[in-house]
Amino acid sequence: MPHLSIPAGIVVERRKAASSWIDFTWRPVSVLVGKPAAEPGTCLGDDGESATFYAGAVSLDLYRTETSRYRDNLTSPRPSVWVAIVATDGVSLCSVVAATIDPAEGEALSEPGTLVEAVPLPHAIADQIAEFVARHPVEDSFVKRKRDRANPEALARRLPTLEKNDDRE
Repeated sequence: MPHLSIPAGIVVERRKAASSWIDFTWRPVSVLVGKPAAEPGTCLGDDGESATFYAGAVSLDLYRTETSRYRDNLTSPRPSVWVAIVATDGVSLCSVVAATIDPAEGEALSEPGTLVEAVPLPHAIADQIAEFVARHPVEDSFVKRKRDRANPEALARRLPTLEKNDDRE
C-alpha cells in the first residue's frame, strides 16, 4: 500500500510522423499538478504540425521503503516523472499506462510497444515528495560482504585412492 498518493495529470504531444508506416507519433511532454477537470482527449493546443492533449489522470504513489530513490531523483540535475504510454492506431488518443517518480521503476516500465519518457517534475509535486522523504528517512545501509576463507586442502590435487574391494591390484 502506498503511504502517499499524489494526483497528477499527463499531457501528451501528437506530432506528424515522417514515415510512410505511421501517421503520428505520441510522446508525454509534461505533468500537471492535481487532477484537472478536463476530460481525457481535450486538445490543449494545435499548431498544425503538432498538438498537445490532456491524456488523463494518474496517481504518483510514494512508498516509505523507496525514499532513497526519491531523494536521488530530487537531487539530480533534472528531477523527473517517468511516464509510460501506449500509442493507439490512427489519430485517437494514446493511453497512459503508468507514471512514477522512482527512476528504477521507470526503467522497469519499458516493454515492447510502450514508450517511457522522463518529463520534468513540477515544483509543487517536488515539494510534496521532499516533505515525504523528510518524514520517512529510510536509508539503504551499505553492508560489505566478507569472503569465506579458502580451504587450501580443497584446492589441492589428490591422487585416486584404492578401496579394499577393488580388483585392480
